[in-house]
Amino acid sequence: MLQNRTVLITGVASGIGEETARQARAQGARVLGVDLHAPRVAVDRFFQADLGERASIDALAAQLPEGIDALANIAGLPPTRPAAQVLRVNLVGLKHLTLAVLPKLAPGASIVNLASLAGAGWPEAVPAIRAAESLDFDGVQAFCVRHGIEGARSYFFSKEALVAWTIRNRWTWRARGIRMNAISPGPVDTPILPDFVQTLGARAEEDMKTMDLPGRPSDIAPVAVFLMSEGAGWLRGANLPVDGGMHSHLLAQQHGL
Repeated sequence: MLQNRTVLITGVASGIGEETARQARAQGARVLGVDLHAPRVAVDRFFQADLGERASIDALAAQLPEGIDALANIAGLPPTRPAAQVLRVNLVGLKHLTLAVLPKLAPGASIVNLASLAGAGWPEAVPAIRAAESLDFDGVQAFCVRHGIEGARSYFFSKEALVAWTIRNRWTWRARGIRMNAISPGPVDTPILPDFVQTLGARAEEDMKTMDLPGRPSDIAPVAVFLMSEGAGWLRGANLPVDGGMHSHLLAQQHGL
């Protein structure tokens, strides 16, 4: 599916990023891996970078080769981290990296953003999302204070804004054939799952009961691999829920189905 394609995947040291790198390589891709920590999975080339720091991202982008066929933005921080740090990595850094890598992308390339079921409420957050459109690294702390973003809200907002950004960029680069889509997993059994349970408490426990069991990285990675492939060429600006039916459950409750 990814034979002879060069793919750039962030967050390859653990969880969904690690599994996506493993599966992409098994599908024939040349994998360029990015993380703050060295990966356990084999990649063709590893770049160490802090995706919450502008200088680190710029240095990474400068090292990357031309002709990248896909970018999978999978790295992210859980809601137990300080709010400003979560936004710097999950939103500001992700967008900065994507825009920095764009000149290196091949015609027809794919951009895949790992959003979350936590971003499902984005329509109610549009005013804050609009206010964050020009947010840069230096203004994150003040933005959090101004919009009351603290605790778990930082994670939810980062994913809401990411879903909206994906939708808005459905056709932004179509002159080059470049498409952007997102995946929204529900709870997934990764090293940061306990962070979500700790932060969300009873709400997380109720969600887990409804779902029967959390997902696994191997449930999410095949969708990322598909979105990076040429077979997903007609998907543009889509946000795919990969959550064991949890998003459908929330919609059914909301609309009395």
